[in-house]
Amino acid sequence: MGHYPRNSENVCVCVSSVPSNSRVLMLLGQLERMNGEAMVRDVETARQITAKIFHLIQTQEKSGKEVMSKGSSGMEVILASLEVFTILRFSLSHLMLFYCYLSLGRGRRVGVFVSKGGTGILFQILITAIKELPPSEELMLQLHSLLAKVGPKDRKFGVKARLSGALNITVNLIKQNLQNTKLLLPCLQVLRVYSTNSVNAISLGKNGVVELMFKIVTPTNYQCFLSSIFSLPCAETNARRAVDGGHVPVLLALYQDWHRNDTRHRHMLIRKGLLVCLRNITNIKLGRKAFLDADGMRILYNSSTECLPVRTLDPLVNTSSLIMRKCFPKNRLPLPTIKSAFQYQLPHVPAVGPVAQLYSQPPGGETLTHTHTSLESAQAYRSVHTDRHIDFFITTDLNKLHPKKNPGRPFEELRVYERFFLELSEDFQVSNFVPMLTRFQVPTAQALSPKLVPKSGSQGDCNSTKGQHTLPSPSVPTPTPPAPLTPLELDTIHLTKDQDKKEEARIPSPDTCTTLSSLARPPSQGQMIEQDLAHVLEYCGSEGAEDEGGEGAVLEVPDTALLLPLHDPDLYVEMVKGTHSVPQYAEVAYPDYFGHVAPTFREPLQERVYGVQRSKIFQDTERLIHPNDIVDKVVYDLDIPSCPVIEDDGESLKFNSQFESGNLRKAVQIRKYEYDLVLNSDINSNHYHQWFYFEVSGMRVGTTYRFNIINSEKSNSQFNYGMQVLMYSVQEAISGRPRWVRTGTDICYYKNHFARSSIAAGGQKGKSYYTMTFSTSFSHKDDVCYFAYHYPYTYSTLKMHLSKLEALRTPQIYLRQDVLCKTLGGNGCPLLTITAMPESNSNDHICQFRNRPLIFLSARVHPGETNASWVMKGTLEFLMSTSPLAASLREAYIFKIIPMLNPDGVVNGNHRCSLSGEDLNRQWQNPNPELHPTIYHTKSLLQYLAHIQRAPLVFCDYHGHSRKKNVFMYGCSVKETVWQSNISATSSDLQEDLGYRALPKILSQIAPAFSMASCSFVVERSKESTARVVVWREIGVQCSYTMESTLCGCDQGKYKGLQIGTRELEEMGAQFCVALLRLKRLTGLRNHQHLLDLESDIIGTQAKVVSPTTYVMEEDEPPFLEPIDYSAESNDEDAEPENEHAAEVQGNPDHLDQLSDSETNHRD
Repeated sequence: MGHYPRNSENVCVCVSSVPSNSRVLMLLGQLERMNGEAMVRDVETARQITAKIFHLIQTQEKSGKEVMSKGSSGMEVILASLEVFTILRFSLSHLMLFYCYLSLGRGRRVGVFVSKGGTGILFQILITAIKELPPSEELMLQLHSLLAKVGPKDRKFGVKARLSGALNITVNLIKQNLQNTKLLLPCLQVLRVYSTNSVNAISLGKNGVVELMFKIVTPTNYQCFLSSIFSLPCAETNARRAVDGGHVPVLLALYQDWHRNDTRHRHMLIRKGLLVCLRNITNIKLGRKAFLDADGMRILYNSSTECLPVRTLDPLVNTSSLIMRKCFPKNRLPLPTIKSAFQYQLPHVPAVGPVAQLYSQPPGGETLTHTHTSLESAQAYRSVHTDRHIDFFITTDLNKLHPKKNPGRPFEELRVYERFFLELSEDFQVSNFVPMLTRFQVPTAQALSPKLVPKSGSQGDCNSTKGQHTLPSPSVPTPTPPAPLTPLELDTIHLTKDQDKKEEARIPSPDTCTTLSSLARPPSQGQMIEQDLAHVLEYCGSEGAEDEGGEGAVLEVPDTALLLPLHDPDLYVEMVKGTHSVPQYAEVAYPDYFGHVAPTFREPLQERVYGVQRSKIFQDTERLIHPNDIVDKVVYDLDIPSCPVIEDDGESLKFNSQFESGNLRKAVQIRKYEYDLVLNSDINSNHYHQWFYFEVSGMRVGTTYRFNIINSEKSNSQFNYGMQVLMYSVQEAISGRPRWVRTGTDICYYKNHFARSSIAAGGQKGKSYYTMTFSTSFSHKDDVCYFAYHYPYTYSTLKMHLSKLEALRTPQIYLRQDVLCKTLGGNGCPLLTITAMPESNSNDHICQFRNRPLIFLSARVHPGETNASWVMKGTLEFLMSTSPLAASLREAYIFKIIPMLNPDGVVNGNHRCSLSGEDLNRQWQNPNPELHPTIYHTKSLLQYLAHIQRAPLVFCDYHGHSRKKNVFMYGCSVKETVWQSNISATSSDLQEDLGYRALPKILSQIAPAFSMASCSFVVERSKESTARVVVWREIGVQCSYTMESTLCGCDQGKYKGLQIGTRELEEMGAQFCVALLRLKRLTGLRNHQHLLDLESDIIGTQAKVVSPTTYVMEEDEPPFLEPIDYSAESNDEDAEPENEHAAEVQGNPDHLDQLSDSETNHRD
């Protein structure tokens, strides 16, 4: 193949005097001047010229560039000579030269060959050559070798082959040469490329090619077989034929045989090809059943386990893992219903929407639909839901884009809200100009006590069944047996303080019984408990101090008053008593009681260990392989309201979540040190599983436990990118270190085998839940530890902080706290007004006071975004501080602040919704006064301000973001929205003040956690009912923002590579205030030169749509060495990466699986 004709030296002599850089051009000219007839008459000369051209191209880089340079006709000339050759033996030599030429190229040569029509010429030669009887075997071999090389570069290769008849020619050659391995291999390689076209694959299946492939299988021609067979089952009909023909056990046996005998791993391609074939077959339900019936799980599990120590075998392990996950039988969650374990009857049910559907659902209607039976049906679903133009997701109606003040309600209706703006009419005639700290409330029909579903049994009955607890807790002697130590109880706490006012914990004597865990609140939650409070801790020993557990042992409660000026345990308990919850919580979690002091040490993003996800998936697979090793023991279950903690023999951990903001519905012991955890749905919904906060006790020191949260819903998580869970140790708190710390190893997030109900998945079938898994060990004996998704911040904590802030008020600070309204659950929604007192009660000073611009801030509309409350805490503390900057800021603005828009969701441990079961940040367009009172009255406040021409200068809603790093803002811009779509707009339509970019720009300069690159100002259709868009559009606030804070950490600036903590979040809240002050100073100059660079900022921002649900910047995570596979089900909407990968493998069978989920989620 690589030899040249002898006579080619003659040509060389003729042109030896010509400079080398022009030889190939001269030869191409000679070849071009030979017309078709002359070339046929003088075939030998043409062949010699062509041979010399190829020789020059292969030996001289410049010659190759001249032939393939832009505008060169060299390739056309060579192809023309090939096309007119009629003497087949000369065509053969020509093809051999072409094969050598293309083989030495780096891909570009093949691309040029295809672009110049080379594929069609090869098919013409094939059709001509097959007419010779018998056809030349050497020519067929060379043609198919060349077609196999060219095919992957030609997108229309399959179509051309089918239309020209080359497809049938190749199939017939295969049938006629089943024993001729030499010719069979290139033919099958071409057939593989043919079958990448779905129409061809179906046609081949109908012609019996699938069955034909399995006839080829012999020990000597595995490679021939695999070169084609793993492509064919991509079509559903072909996969079904493979199953019906009983070929799945054959493939498994072949793979097992190669695994055993390929001890030196020299035939990875063959082994990988078998796995890819199995993967394609198991894309259909019949294939998965056949795989399980053939004991495929055990075969692949055992072979993969043996491959794990050899890193070069990772492609086999990854593909095996994908197949096993796909074929793992779908299970229901171990729950009686996917609805929340808590029930709250709404005053009225909406006519439409998910809540209406939930209420109309008949008992037992939560069918868990398994995966689709075909890959095509899933692809059809994706084609409808994902192949939409960007305009589908971005608002394209210019009338909607242009802000139009629309107060919506008559002023007479809004006049009632005047009571919340006393500062606009206050005359300050009282001495010292101190405003009254009044609390006003809007009377609303919905401000009712929660309607509770009666529960069987009593809390006391449950507690009597619990085992002896081992951690200190406030308690008083009771006639019942000792109960386990769980969160602080409200009714049995007595106060004992010595003369130094040190709070001590005394252990009761053995003959007295102490109860901490289920202190029952009186029937009326709002009734104040008339008892003295005590911090009595039942000390049951700590590591290294077992002998000190006798009567009279004393522990000192941490002095949080010195560490946390705004935290008071006694005050916190008082605040809890006035908090209303649907489950009627009667416990206080230790972290909320003791408080949290931010650690002084840094907590870097955790580096992901290679293979961690794979190892966890294999452990999950072992549940099916070795079912006898599984304990499957329920140890905690909220669906047993009388006794959620299951009594055991002390060999299991004890769990609890019956306290404010707690969320853990069920805990199942899987192995001795492994537990599956199920989160509770938001009340009046059947999904939103992300926030968790629960207690664990009864642990062994130094033992590693694995926890799996098995009903997560999002397709990606920052837990895959360095984020850790948070843990709070009571023993550490007692020792003077009350703090949440990042913890957990082997953390990963991946799709599992628990099927989601189509009802909970918005009608989508075949969806699965995701597992968030982490491992941890405990350092103290008899400890009680808490785990949380993020730093908890309860409604009672807010009330305590607001009470302490009032105590910080100086005569120079104007502070008023009102109750805006009552929530559905009967909790008050605080409204704060903060500004500076006027210098005097003179008319000028009073006028200046009243005319200060307003800043409107809100937070915590989504309960699970606790970081928003910590940012708000930083803002409030800065505003109430005595620093000169804070004083200047108060003198510049009047702040109206609603620090918690969704108290009910926070109290009851919801992640996203209120008691109405709806996302309150999607109700701003038309809030219901009964179902969404906080949104209704907040919007009314803004409408009132718009009516009196006092719309806020800045509106900002604090949020948390679960999938991106850093802190950033979303705003609203007509111009930037138009630029991201195909809207036809005139220059007048795009006239817009760029001031909306000023505040984010300032923040990017002064706040190290803030990222301007992550900000976006595009208005999406799905966000039209959010606070920022409605306030921008209807109230006319140009600077209307959502400020998103990461739940994970930062990848830029001062905090790059670190997980975010409460110190950084509070700092962000303070820096937001500083940015407002700088904004005031810039705009006060009445000079907009500082905005001149904003236009270039806009032009330089390349927003990229990375998924149908977001317009934000490109996914900010680099790929891992280990691919993150979210595509266990080929028929899930997240399976698209797998399909892309399938094509990738067909083009390069020994390539690693590169499966990833690039979906991000922008959400207000």
